[in-house]
Amino acid sequence: MTAELHSRRTVLSTGAAVAGAAVGAVALTACSSEPNGKSGTAQAPIAAGTPLVALAEVPVGQAKAAKAPDGSDVIVARTSESVAAAFSAVCTHQGCTVAPKGADLICPCHGSVFNALTGEVKQGPANKPLPSVPVKVENGKVVTG
Repeated sequence: MTAELHSRRTVLSTGAAVAGAAVGAVALTACSSEPNGKSGTAQAPIAAGTPLVALAEVPVGQAKAAKAPDGSDVIVARTSESVAAAFSAVCTHQGCTVAPKGADLICPCHGSVFNALTGEVKQGPANKPLPSVPVKVENGKVVTG
C-alpha cells in the first residue's frame, strides 16, 4: 500500500509541475512586449513591383486597406491624383490592425488615430507613427517599391 501511495503522489506532483510549466509558458507569451506575442522577429521586405491596389480604388486624400504578398496588412493612401503612400496597418501601440476612415486610420483596440496620408499619430495612446512601406504608381496600380 505504501508503494502505491508513493507512486500516486509522484504521478500527481509531476503532473502538477508539468501543468504549471505549461501555464507559465503561455503567460510569458501573452505578456510579451511585442505585438502578437512575437519577439525579435524581423519582417522580410516585400518584393518590389508587387501590385497592392488599383490607384482608382483609393480616393484622393483617403486610404484603403490591402494585403501585401506576404500576407501582412498594409494601408495604401492616395496623397494626390498620381501619388500614393503606404504604411503598415499594425498599430504601434499594441499591435492591433488599424482601419481607414476618411483621412484617418483608427485603431479599434485602444482608440489611437493616425493620419492616413502620413502615418503620423494624431491621437494616442500610440506615440510612434506607422512604419512606411515603399510604394510607387505604375500603370494605374500602386505597387511595392
